[in-house]
Amino acid sequence: MEWTQESETLLTQVTASVELRKDRVKNVIDLSEEGNTVPFIARYRKEMTGGMDEDQIRAILKEWEYANSLATRKEEVIRLIGEQDKLTPELKKQIEKAGRLQEVEDLYRPYKQKRRTKATVAKERGLEPLASWLLSLPSSGDPMEEAAKYADPEKEVPDAEAALQGARDIISEVIADDAEVRKQARALTHRNGWFESKVKDEEADEKGIYEMYYTYEEEVRKIVPHRVLAMNRGEKEKILKVGIRPPKENILSYIEKRYLKSQTSASEQIRLALEDGYKRLIEPAVEREIRKEATEKAEKQAIHIFSENLRNLLLQPPLKDRKVLAVDPAYRTGCKLAVVDDIGKVLDIKVIYPTPPKSEVEKSRSVVTQLVNKHDVDVIAIGNGTASRETEQFIADTIKQIDKQVFYVIVNEAGASVYSASKLAKEEFPELQVEERSAVSIGRRLQDPLAELVKIDPKSVGVGQYQHDVSQTQLNDQLTFVVETVVNQVGVNVNTASSSLLQYVAGLSKAVAVNIVKRREEEGKFESRAELKKVPRLGAKTYEQAIGFIRIPDGRQPLDGTGIHPESYAVTKEIMSRFDIKPGDLGTMEAKEKLSSVNAESLAAELGIGIPTLKDILDALVRPGRDPRDDVPAPILKSDVLSMEDLNRGMELQGTVRNVVDFGAFVDIGVKQDGLVHISKLTNRFVKHPMEVVSVGDIVTVWVNDVDLKKGRIALTMLEPEKQTT
Repeated sequence: MEWTQESETLLTQVTASVELRKDRVKNVIDLSEEGNTVPFIARYRKEMTGGMDEDQIRAILKEWEYANSLATRKEEVIRLIGEQDKLTPELKKQIEKAGRLQEVEDLYRPYKQKRRTKATVAKERGLEPLASWLLSLPSSGDPMEEAAKYADPEKEVPDAEAALQGARDIISEVIADDAEVRKQARALTHRNGWFESKVKDEEADEKGIYEMYYTYEEEVRKIVPHRVLAMNRGEKEKILKVGIRPPKENILSYIEKRYLKSQTSASEQIRLALEDGYKRLIEPAVEREIRKEATEKAEKQAIHIFSENLRNLLLQPPLKDRKVLAVDPAYRTGCKLAVVDDIGKVLDIKVIYPTPPKSEVEKSRSVVTQLVNKHDVDVIAIGNGTASRETEQFIADTIKQIDKQVFYVIVNEAGASVYSASKLAKEEFPELQVEERSAVSIGRRLQDPLAELVKIDPKSVGVGQYQHDVSQTQLNDQLTFVVETVVNQVGVNVNTASSSLLQYVAGLSKAVAVNIVKRREEEGKFESRAELKKVPRLGAKTYEQAIGFIRIPDGRQPLDGTGIHPESYAVTKEIMSRFDIKPGDLGTMEAKEKLSSVNAESLAAELGIGIPTLKDILDALVRPGRDPRDDVPAPILKSDVLSMEDLNRGMELQGTVRNVVDFGAFVDIGVKQDGLVHISKLTNRFVKHPMEVVSVGDIVTVWVNDVDLKKGRIALTMLEPEKQTT
């Protein structure tokens, strides 16, 4: 893009906000303006960004968008005030200097076209001069006598008192429109105000979910995000009444100092006006603003938590090369079974009734045993929905009677039913029933979580907190970004990937992803990356953005199975030639040994490429098929069942972190109900958030702290018993 003086000014603001080097921030903006995607910039333009990750790049682009929106609004406000012939050099300077949209709106407020107010009515009745006289704090003259001059029944001002009331209405609005007064009222309320909630309709809260908020208060500056969202939800459900108690005396004291510079006969009128202006106009507006700000902050935190949990869920390791028997548990309609082979192809579908009301245990056991033996299954995936507990017990008892070793895994089936009823699932399995599709999805989710979860609306995967209470637009935007980031970090095998997975590859649209799959089905698997250029609507720029994230294992060109971009093939071949590495040597110990002594700085200089690019090429030659998910612990395989009744205080268990929220982490320890490790029980050191200690998918050691069978709650700790503080 062409950089003007104005855009350079905006660049300086963005750089200060993100606290990164100006030249690199500028490069990111230029790259984005040229049509490059965030994953492409992060992976293949490291020299220009200094190795920024996707989150940093996105933060820059968001700040750049905000800076441009702010600049546009400033120009508009300056124009609108100028058209009223009220734009002073001082006001223009204040607007230009404003760093946030709220400041600009505060400055524009006195000049904004207002709906009919008490003040506008008073002005229509000719009372503005009286208001100005009072505001000037005249050293002489009696307000009542002065006001009597404005009495005019024809203008609906019957007497002096009515004239003073109208003048006070005008003054109240002047004070309320004062940008500095609003700024201070906001700051004082934020610093010294209190959130308050009281019960409005206790009967509507049947389960006592909001009990702690029936009589509750907390300082505005200290309130934690999840409590803001909880109170908002309680208010929305008409169970709670929520508000803010401001430091009223402090604010009125400040306004008095600003408007009552001296004591005169007019002082009392000013005092009445400022009290009315604060109570009627400023206090409600500031409360709305602070609650909106607190809600936005809470939403941002909730969205961040959800996105980090989703990222970790998507990065769960695939259970490779395993045939899986998947079980979608149910009572009346029976448990649906699906056997999928090691690449997710459906081999068999059955239904059994091991649970009430039919309880056909022996018949069901025979079916499961037959499927396990027929298809050489060694892992059974059980969905964690309705009847999961009983089904797990049935499977645990059954595998004890099978001659070969078989394990089972409880799979979080959140969103599986959403997928199974979707248009996509119907197209994929038109001959299957909804519940049968759900069973297939559960099995595939164990085999390759990423490939299966991308078919589901990210909001439905069950790893958030208050996800229905936040801005759905912002949530969708952030979750889509997370899915894109993970898909591109992992890479996609173009010969096995669904269009649902391919559409998240950098640069690819849904239509192009469908075209890729269509061409693969019609003409057979792709033998090289270059063949993708023939796909309809996949142009040169799209190819450049996407191709580095697309993998073709066992293709004609070995480099097509790596993360090396075709633009670097020539230099890669030069490196391979220098170190005598043959295409068949990629990923071998021999290649690793030959490249172990490379001096990256001198080689990069010789080849005329950047050090980050060289390091990525060398890494890809040593580990061509590297999958970041391989570094994550594999799921816990089980062979026996545990119930809440089996738990005792102090019992040590291994579990999988299923969800992380502001106040702790929920851990699956193999019983029907996940246990909660409160933030105070995660570690002995102080942590601001549980995410500093655990992530979704982590395998952790926990100890049972307490079991409440009646409420179905399990309290866990990650502090070893002898290390727990009393």
